[in-house]
Amino acid sequence: MKQKKAWRVVREVIEEADMIIEVVDARDPIGTRNLKLERIIVEEGKPLLIVMNKADLVPKEWAEEYKRKSEIPVVFISARERKGTGILRKEIKKLAKPHLDEKERVKVALIGYPNVGKSTIINTLKGKRAVGTAPIPGYTKGKQLIKLSKKIWLLDSPGVVPIEDFDELVIRGGFPADKIENPVPPALRLIERIIETRREALTEKFGVDNFDDVEAVLRRIGERRGLVKAGGEVDLEETARWLLREWQTGRFTLFGREESRTEFVRDFEEVLDGIERDVLLDPRRILWKYGETLEKKLDGQKRVGIREVEGFTVGIATGFKKCHPGLRLLEELTGKHILASECFGKKWKGVVAIME
Repeated sequence: MKQKKAWRVVREVIEEADMIIEVVDARDPIGTRNLKLERIIVEEGKPLLIVMNKADLVPKEWAEEYKRKSEIPVVFISARERKGTGILRKEIKKLAKPHLDEKERVKVALIGYPNVGKSTIINTLKGKRAVGTAPIPGYTKGKQLIKLSKKIWLLDSPGVVPIEDFDELVIRGGFPADKIENPVPPALRLIERIIETRREALTEKFGVDNFDDVEAVLRRIGERRGLVKAGGEVDLEETARWLLREWQTGRFTLFGREESRTEFVRDFEEVLDGIERDVLLDPRRILWKYGETLEKKLDGQKRVGIREVEGFTVGIATGFKKCHPGLRLLEELTGKHILASECFGKKWKGVVAIME
């Protein structure tokens, strides 16, 4: 839908509704609130309520402070966790009260950017699957009236606020990260926003302490995740896709602290060079050829090496008392599933894994 047409639809929804709920992503309220939309609603003289969805991904103290400072009524909920919906119902009834004596039916419209959770909120308020939900923009095609109470009805409609450019569409979850031809620009835009709003999130999760060069931050993230190509060069595109995917799915947020990671050193570059040269994608063959070299580094120091080979990922991890923690670390670092693996060593153990 073109920008002009999209705004026309939004205006039609505002005109039809008696009160408006602007649905916002609590992880990024500045980026997902729309001042133009709010200005139109105020000009129309309609009551406005801001609903911050995905509140389970932000600290309660921060949410309370944001709510206290806002001039517009704010309710924090987690539609997915079904938290805060009771408070939302009460706030809707409160704002609808002036209209209840005047109208037979009070219409409440939900409007917001793609993928902020409008349909999920409607389903949660209704208590059953009232409308379909899908993590794609524009899924709701036509208007529906859904009974919330005897006189209060939810107006489900294509009230999707248009996004100005593609990078913003990606950041806000309106386009799957895995389908982006060039994921680096939206990833850099996302990093810039994080630096502006809460740069500590990058420090806490990825150990970043220098924010002068945005691309260098992305490269640091790739190093931390082990997303490297031949010769140890960071795969920026794969790193960008991974970061966007983590943001879109909520696994990485501005406020989430990651559990302390296993400390390790990077190693095995010469072995990985040989594996890539000979295209060895069988853990047993790798151990047959390089097992003696790898066993020389079996001690209490945890070492990790990761390399992309012919569309697969080869991982080596040593310095564990059991094999499973090594495999788990490789999965955590790459975000990929293990297809085949071999464990080696006695007192200290190591693993070789092939991942997709």
